[in-house]
Amino acid sequence: MTLLAILVGTLVAGIGSVWVAAWLSFGILSRYTQHMLSLAAGALMATSFLHLLPEAFESEAGAHELFLTLLVGLVFFFLLDKAELWHHGHEHGHGHHHGHNNHGHDEHPAANANAHTQTQPVDDAAPRGQWAVLAGDSVHCFGDGILIASAFMADMRLGVIAALAVLAHEIPHHMGDLAVLRLGSSSRQAAILKVSMAGAITALGGAVGYVLVDALHDWLPYFLVVASSSFVYVALADLIPQLQKRLSARETVAQIIWLGLGIGMVVAVSALAGHQH
Repeated sequence: MTLLAILVGTLVAGIGSVWVAAWLSFGILSRYTQHMLSLAAGALMATSFLHLLPEAFESEAGAHELFLTLLVGLVFFFLLDKAELWHHGHEHGHGHHHGHNNHGHDEHPAANANAHTQTQPVDDAAPRGQWAVLAGDSVHCFGDGILIASAFMADMRLGVIAALAVLAHEIPHHMGDLAVLRLGSSSRQAAILKVSMAGAITALGGAVGYVLVDALHDWLPYFLVVASSSFVYVALADLIPQLQKRLSARETVAQIIWLGLGIGMVVAVSALAGHQH
């Protein structure tokens, strides 16, 4: 009975949050596509610095070990990005390195292929951090699954609250993920499917957590830190460089407002959820 409750709770939290995020991103906010990069950067950084890292550092784990994990995570996602870039370079037969800050201004082959289908002004600089986002998402969702399983095993009502808290927390963050994936691909369906598959890892975390909750509990802070390292990396290496373009005062203000909105959404949701999980 508890395992069934854990699986239902983790699937609702993991995949439900993606679908709500998709409905918001492609429905209500679809006309603000060009601002979604700023929103994404704000949401990803806020998720890391205001939610995941504080939770990790409140644990029994030592600060030195957690910072080391954060450093290793950042280097790992940098190498993952390099591998993705190298793969695209070979696949398309031309190099991407140009300009003084090639990370934010490389041309993305997918963006070139479907530039005519997109209207946002970032076609020639679509973020490449898709694999970093999906890898980080999967680790994050696995950790969320363990958290939900732990809560259900402590008390059924606490488990329901934890699942709802995770669902709420994940909505602004998944909006950020979808913005990153959407800019690298012409298909909304593909973006939703990829993030949903990462979201489904929550159920795997729940099942594994149910079986090994005591053994995995000590590892949870490290899952949180690895996930946060991917979000920090994508925000600072892939998204922010694209926002560092020479813009008019009005466009700059709009960019800052949307960045603030991304941060504000995570803060508001955190306050509402009351850090129940």
